[in-house]
Amino acid sequence: MEAASGVVEITVISGEDLRVNSRRPVKKNAFAVVRTDSKNYQMTTVDKEGGSYSTWNEKLVMNLPAHARFLTVEVHCKTSSGDRVIGTARVPVSDFSGGSTPESYLHFLSYRLRDDKGERNGIVNLSVRMKVPERVVPVMAAPPQRMWPETVVGGWDCAGVVMGVPVRSSYRTVQV
Repeated sequence: MEAASGVVEITVISGEDLRVNSRRPVKKNAFAVVRTDSKNYQMTTVDKEGGSYSTWNEKLVMNLPAHARFLTVEVHCKTSSGDRVIGTARVPVSDFSGGSTPESYLHFLSYRLRDDKGERNGIVNLSVRMKVPERVVPVMAAPPQRMWPETVVGGWDCAGVVMGVPVRSSYRTVQV
């Protein structure tokens, strides 16, 4: 099994202008398949009503292998003769990982789908976020001991912290 560099959360939101053979609009039964590598994939449920403007809004949580440079998103359509690939988009991992954005930043992305001939065949809309592992905070058995001895200033217990009052001096600016 491959070492995972992280966990990615992909929400396949929708598809736009999906067509069969780049001509006929998809009438129904579209679904999406997301691959992080050749062996690791997940798919959405079939949208039975959306047609060429399908909506899935389905969250997929997947391991992202350390060597992965792209996610592959394929949109399929179920037909009487079997499943047909409508189009494919390759999503660079660099579009949602690394850079100057925070680790768990939610990216909303849209990609052009290409059919098997490389021609434009719709758009797929996604949101992608790298999952940040939860940090375990140790529970202390006893309260921590004070590091400083108790200090009493003006009748106040300061627990080792000296309280002060800011002093302002009045400077006047003189114009020459």
